[in-house]
Amino acid sequence: MFKDVYEYLEELKKELKGCDPALIQDALSDAEGHLRMALEEALLSKSSPSEVEAIEAVTGKYGDPKEIASAYRTIESRTSPSLIVSRRKEMRSSWARFFGVLSEPKAWGAFFYMLLSFVTGVVFGGWALFAGFISFSSLVFVIGIPIVGLFLLSIRGIALLEGRIVEALLGIRMPRRPVFFDKNLGWKDKFMGLLKDSYTWKALLYAALHFPLGFIYSLGISCLFVFSLSFIVSPVLELIFHLPLELFGLDTFTPVWFLPIICIAGFFLLPLTFHLAKLVGKVHGRYAKSMLVRA
Repeated sequence: MFKDVYEYLEELKKELKGCDPALIQDALSDAEGHLRMALEEALLSKSSPSEVEAIEAVTGKYGDPKEIASAYRTIESRTSPSLIVSRRKEMRSSWARFFGVLSEPKAWGAFFYMLLSFVTGVVFGGWALFAGFISFSSLVFVIGIPIVGLFLLSIRGIALLEGRIVEALLGIRMPRRPVFFDKNLGWKDKFMGLLKDSYTWKALLYAALHFPLGFIYSLGISCLFVFSLSFIVSPVLELIFHLPLELFGLDTFTPVWFLPIICIAGFFLLPLTFHLAKLVGKVHGRYAKSMLVRA
């Protein structure tokens, strides 16, 4: 028997111990949303004579925490991010592993994430910096409080959207449901809840830092990719189409004896670019998980 919803959630959290933090956040958000809605309906309909009995009824109907935790584990095993592929370790040569990165979906996902990060960095980071500055500046007026509250709620929405992008392209399990927010609370309690929740401020910091990071990711990976392709096709461009190799704004023709070296360098630079994208994607995925998953 549980005295309140919080006690049920604590028990469910214990049963989910050892699971992915994003899964725990989703499970707790689902449970709290369902239980609070069911409890409100039970109290309004007066189907239970007291709140304690109503809580007992709704938690019993929802399920035992141990059973719910087991169900979430089963579902999670079938709905892992698509880029998390369990493969047997194959005995491959160093060269096969080096060039094999070009056929790895995870490397391509990280590559496209780094390209896309320019857009997300501008949109998410720009909103966090400029809208945040305007919102907090408005606190000198009474109307500033609801403006800041709406801004912080939008940051939570950005965190959820960015999490879905990270999971889709980097293969890192991220929250799939928004953090539950009790709609029955007064506006003061809602506002203070946003301010006191560290998740809100970590999401805001992540969005703000994504502005420079997105520019660095996109510029770096696109330059390496373009350089590698231009090096590979340089003999064809220069000897057949008579087009010079353009580097840093300078049009120069490469000596004929040096063209094979440039071409070979391009063939090595291309997989190196994807190895770098994969490494950066792995590091950024862990960073995103630490910032956008509620502790």
